[in-house]
Amino acid sequence: MAKFFGNLNLVLLVGLLITIGVMVGFKPAVAFDVNSLFRWLHVFFGILWIGLLYYLNFVQVPTMPAIPAEQKGAISGHIAPKVLFYFRWGAAFTVLTGLVVAYVGGYVHQALAFQGEGAVNLIGLGMWMALIMAFNVWFIIWPAQKKILGIVEASDEAKAKAAPVALAASRTNTLLSLPMLYCMVSANLG
Repeated sequence: MAKFFGNLNLVLLVGLLITIGVMVGFKPAVAFDVNSLFRWLHVFFGILWIGLLYYLNFVQVPTMPAIPAEQKGAISGHIAPKVLFYFRWGAAFTVLTGLVVAYVGGYVHQALAFQGEGAVNLIGLGMWMALIMAFNVWFIIWPAQKKILGIVEASDEAKAKAAPVALAASRTNTLLSLPMLYCMVSANLG
């Protein structure tokens, strides 16, 4: 059992197989189509993305000043790069699967252009907030973190300038995540 739980890929594979089993088993009661599949993937990737956003903002960033200098390398050299890998790809796949859901549902254009009514405009607002957040991840946070973590060469001055930029973008994403989640959950489009 320890060998099984020690292998993340195997655990994820078995979880995926169980999920497919549940989807097939409950197919008569619940639709199992492209929309439901991408909706599930959207939620999965969204949890991955926002979960890591909250980990970074609630745990890692506030704790870093208390970590002794000789131990910071473990975070910046091993943990943070892995977190940021899943963080940025979670963002990308959340946006991609969300756009597929909106496309299959026939409301992607209306939502993004705010040309619908009520729930469509609400989901559109959530989509735009998510797009801003994903932009921040890929084009502000990640480039800054590459400097901070030493993934790319940068002077001490460049690293020092990158830190508040990354923090501001990350905190902006935390701020936007609250109304974005409300829009996504409350729009309730079928």
